[in-house]
Amino acid sequence: MNIQLTFDYELFFGKRAGSVEKCLIEPTNALLTIFQRYGIQATFFVDAGYLLKLKELAPQFQSLQNDLDAVANQLQAIQVQGSSIQLHIHPHWEKARYQNGNWVFDMENCYKLSDFNQGEMEEIVRKYKACLDLYSTVPTTVFRAGGWCIQPFQRLMKVFKELKIQVDSSVIPNVQFASEQYDFDFTTAPQKARYTFENDVCVEDKNGFFTEYPIASFRYSPLFYWRLYGLGRLFPSQHKMMGDGLFLTQPKRKNTQLSQFTWNHVSCDGFYATKMKAALKSALHNEQQGIVIIGHPKGMTQFSLKKLAAFCKQYHNIHAFKALSINT
Repeated sequence: MNIQLTFDYELFFGKRAGSVEKCLIEPTNALLTIFQRYGIQATFFVDAGYLLKLKELAPQFQSLQNDLDAVANQLQAIQVQGSSIQLHIHPHWEKARYQNGNWVFDMENCYKLSDFNQGEMEEIVRKYKACLDLYSTVPTTVFRAGGWCIQPFQRLMKVFKELKIQVDSSVIPNVQFASEQYDFDFTTAPQKARYTFENDVCVEDKNGFFTEYPIASFRYSPLFYWRLYGLGRLFPSQHKMMGDGLFLTQPKRKNTQLSQFTWNHVSCDGFYATKMKAALKSALHNEQQGIVIIGHPKGMTQFSLKKLAAFCKQYHNIHAFKALSINT
């Protein structure tokens, strides 16, 4: 079986974005150490809007030039290690401002690509991809939408074909979500490890141009989330995120998770890492060809790094840990 470890390489988008060192450099270096040890390839979906904003403002702020240099060096190190960088788009960077040493975000009508008109949306995709390709050894061909907001996909079809973006990994089967900033609904997505599609990411099309590698999903109990939140308070040294920023607030989502069974992604972030083995066994039982696991450098903890290292040690000689591509 193919195991695709994928990481959204990004800052936080709440009231505090966090530092490059704590959200990206330190946790990614820890991940690369694990991957180097076991000869593993992973995929890092790089927030290209952030990269472009750094390039635009670095001449004005030495601190941002330092951040850009650190990120550029790490993107090179990722590829030298054998992993790949691919396209991740959070278009709210279009309205982001840098004030008094901090990023200030305006999320109104700009968090997802579909918030923009057709021309604006296509130009964002073009310029973000062009920026990321400056740091990639090969043209990027794989995409993950920020906040998983890839719907409605028919608006992206034309520009994706133009730019030869042929692979997506934004879908999480069984999962849906809606908030003030963003929403998605993957409850009708095929229960497959890989499928082709054309104009709708949730509808398989045998002759479709695009290939979807869905992020694996898991049905979590309320007890899981009580443990997740409790452990963070009881044992912060092991369960506190390495990233030093703040998430967008989603109080309704937390209340739902603590009161009923919910579907969510399979992740190596924090306490979620305890479900990777169960998800892999389920995929094997269902005779799937592969499994995609999501993570975020900013969301890693000392606990989850240990769990991920143990997972890689146990399975690296049994399964193939590969970066995502059209040929995976």
